[in-house]
Amino acid sequence: MVAQIEAEALATASYTGRPVLNPRVMAAMAKVPRHVFVPISERRMAYANVALPIAQGQTISQPYIVALMTDLLDLTEESVVFEIGTGCGYQTAVLAEVARQVYSVEVISALAEEAERRLAALGVSNVEVRYGDGYDGWPEYAPYDGIMVTAAATQIPVPLLEQLKRGGRMVIPLGQPYRTQDLTVVEKDMAGTVKSRSVLPVAFVPFVHRTAFREE
Repeated sequence: MVAQIEAEALATASYTGRPVLNPRVMAAMAKVPRHVFVPISERRMAYANVALPIAQGQTISQPYIVALMTDLLDLTEESVVFEIGTGCGYQTAVLAEVARQVYSVEVISALAEEAERRLAALGVSNVEVRYGDGYDGWPEYAPYDGIMVTAAATQIPVPLLEQLKRGGRMVIPLGQPYRTQDLTVVEKDMAGTVKSRSVLPVAFVPFVHRTAFREE
């Protein structure tokens, strides 16, 4: 799988500008056991460089896209990350290998609960998962060094821009649901000015905006 990621990074370098991904990201991809995050029926394909179906009509992203999105955040060992769309928890686990702390929100309660159990079973201790739609962010722990959105939005939610730290980055697929979207990098400079650039055509499930976090 790692060799496939390396090959695809080289093949898409004209889009991304990144023919080689950060060694820390690649080490995380090699370490996190993808087969644990896919249904038993899909485990023979767990290490293929393809997206796979999971529960609730959702998907686990292609390993190369997981690696690229992680790489585009330019995280350090001290970074604090907010992720929208925990899903099965695979991308979350990869982020946890690269960053100091990950806060992740999932709009489907069954997925949030299962991801939390799975990450705990793997001994991932620097992740907090919460049920909600993520549109309003997670202001309690903001601002964030990096924000990753793993569902396609038609526009960037304003609360996420507000919760992105100056000098931080957001990676988000932008476009219409069920069509090709643009994987977009959003940067906030130290003056607070925001700029964005499209990196690669992608296809993600839609960003669902329902309600705020459930009451505890």
